[in-house]
Amino acid sequence: MNDSIKNIGLLAAALLVGLATGYLIFNQAPAGEHSPAGESALSESAETIWTCSMHPQIRQNEPGDCPICGMELVPLDVSSNNGDPLVLQMSPAAVQLAGIQTTTIGEVDGRNGKTLRLTGKVQPDERLVAAQVAHVSGRIEQLFVTFTGQAVKEGQVLASIYSPELISAQQELLEALKIQNINPALVDAARNKLRFLKISSATIAEIETQGKIRESFVLLADATGVVTQRKVAVGDYVQRGQPLFDLLNLRKVWVFFDAYEEDLAHIALGDPIEFTTPALPNRTFRTRVAFIDPLIDPRTRVARVRTEVDNVGGVLKPEMWVTGQAHHRATGASQLTVPKSAVLWTGTRSVVYVQVPDAPVPSFQFREVELGESLGDSYLLQAGLSPGEAVVTNGNFAIDAAAQLNNQASMMNRHVTVRGQAQDTATTAVPDFRSATPQAFQKQLANLATTYLTLKDGLVATDAAAARTAAKTLLAGLGKVDASALQGEALTYWTEQASHLQMHTDMLAKTTDIEIQRQQFQFLSDALIHSVAAFGTTGPTLYQQHCPMALDDDGADWLATEAAIKNPYFGEKMMTCGVVKQALTTQEN
Repeated sequence: MNDSIKNIGLLAAALLVGLATGYLIFNQAPAGEHSPAGESALSESAETIWTCSMHPQIRQNEPGDCPICGMELVPLDVSSNNGDPLVLQMSPAAVQLAGIQTTTIGEVDGRNGKTLRLTGKVQPDERLVAAQVAHVSGRIEQLFVTFTGQAVKEGQVLASIYSPELISAQQELLEALKIQNINPALVDAARNKLRFLKISSATIAEIETQGKIRESFVLLADATGVVTQRKVAVGDYVQRGQPLFDLLNLRKVWVFFDAYEEDLAHIALGDPIEFTTPALPNRTFRTRVAFIDPLIDPRTRVARVRTEVDNVGGVLKPEMWVTGQAHHRATGASQLTVPKSAVLWTGTRSVVYVQVPDAPVPSFQFREVELGESLGDSYLLQAGLSPGEAVVTNGNFAIDAAAQLNNQASMMNRHVTVRGQAQDTATTAVPDFRSATPQAFQKQLANLATTYLTLKDGLVATDAAAARTAAKTLLAGLGKVDASALQGEALTYWTEQASHLQMHTDMLAKTTDIEIQRQQFQFLSDALIHSVAAFGTTGPTLYQQHCPMALDDDGADWLATEAAIKNPYFGEKMMTCGVVKQALTTQEN
C-alpha cells in the first residue's frame, strides 16, 4: 500500500510532462499534408475520451470524476495505440521534452567482484596500549611529564621518587660489600635485588664506588607513546605496580568499518580497502581486511571489519571518521548489469522500459526484469534483458505515466496482453460443465457461496475474528459437499478446485493476521470463481469484481451479490476501489 502511494505521487509529477505536451507526444502528422482521410481522422479525434490515471479501464466521453477513486478524469490520447499494449510510441519532440536518455546493457566481468561503500572510524591499536607503573614504593618528588597528550619516548625520565625500599636495598648492598671476601654470594643477591627494582647496572656500580646511599631515583619510561591519562601528582605515595600513566603508541592504528549483515558475504580476509577522511581530503589510504567481527551488533545490525594502517607522521588520529570502498574479488563469469536509474519499483516487481530498435518512431517497451544483488550504481541482472538492448535511464517515469493514461502496460497497470496472444489460462481456461451439472450439486455450491460472502464481509469490515469464524464454517461446509453425481472431467476439475478451496480456507482459518487472511482470500476466491463459472449455482447472480491495486498492485478478484464495490482487500482504506469484470450466470441445465 505504501509503495502504491509513493508511485501515485511519482506518476502525478510525471504526468505533468505528458499532459503539457499535448499532441506532441504521439504520432504528429507532417505539416502541409491535407486529405479527406486526414480531415476524417481529425474530426474523430475531436471526440475526446476521458480516463482516470489510476484506473485506465474507466473511459467516458465527458469530463468528471473517477467512479472508483474519485480522482478527476484527464483526456486520453488514443493515437499511440499500435496494437501492442506493451509498446508506447512517442514523437521525437516529446522524447526531447521528456529528457529521455538510454543506456545500452552490457556485461561486467564477474571476476572483478563487488565494491562496497563503507563508513567507519580510526581507533587505537590495542596491542600498542601500555600502562607505565611504579617499580618501587615511594613518594613522588618531581614529575617531568605533566599533561595528557604529551609525547614520551622509551627510556625518558618521567618522575623522581623517594623510596625507603630502595634505601634499604642500598644499605644491604654496602653491608654485603664489607664481607665480600667471606660471602661473595651475598653481594650478588643484593645487586640482583636492585636490578629487580629497575635500578640500572651503571647506577649500582656508582653506588658501590661512592659507598653512599642515594635518597631519590628517577623513573624511566618503559614504552614509547603519548600520555592518554595521568594518574599521579607530586607528593603522592605510590605502591609498587601502581599505574602512573596510560600510554598509547600511534605508529600503527586500526580502522574499523561497519558492514551490514547482508554485505558480509562479499567481504573476506585480505580484501583491499581504500579510504579517505575529511580531515585529509587530498589523501587516499590503502589497507586490507585483517579481521571480521564474528558477532553482529543487535542494535545496529552491523559487524565491525578491522584493518591495520601504518600511521606515518601520526596523521590519523583516533575517532576520525572515514569512508571507504571494499573490493571483493569474486570468481564468477561475466554477468549482465542494469543501471539503478533504469529500474522502476512497484511492490515486489521491478520494471524497465526498453527502446525498440529500428522503429519508425521512438518506441519503448514495458519489460519486467529479475534483479540480483546491488553492484554500486547497478544491479546484477538475472532475467528480462539481453546484451545490447537499450534501457531508459532518464524520463522513464514520464513514459510510464503516458502508458498508464493510454491503458497500456505500466507499473500500475500490469494485467494487459498483446493482441492475438493466448490469455492467462488461470483466468480464461475454465471449462463449462453447467449443462451436465445436477441441480443438487449447484445448490451445494450456492451454500458455499453464501458462507463465502459472510467471510468476504468480515474482510470488508477488517474484522479478522469474523473472517476466521466464517472460514471455519466454510471449511466445515466443504467437508460435506457430495460430488458423487459428477463424472469424468467434471469430477476431476471439481477435485482440483476443492483441493485449493480446502487448503486456503484452512490457512485463512488458522491466522488472526488480517493481511495474511486477505492473501489467502485471493486464492480461495479464484478457486470459487472457477467453480461457479464451471458448474453454475442455484443462488442469486454473482458478480466477479476486481481491484487492480490489491496485494501490492498485483490485483485480485472476489465475488459479490451486488454490483456496488465493497473492497475486501482494503476495507475502509479504499472501499470503492474496483470494477465489475463479469456477472456469473447461475445455472444452465
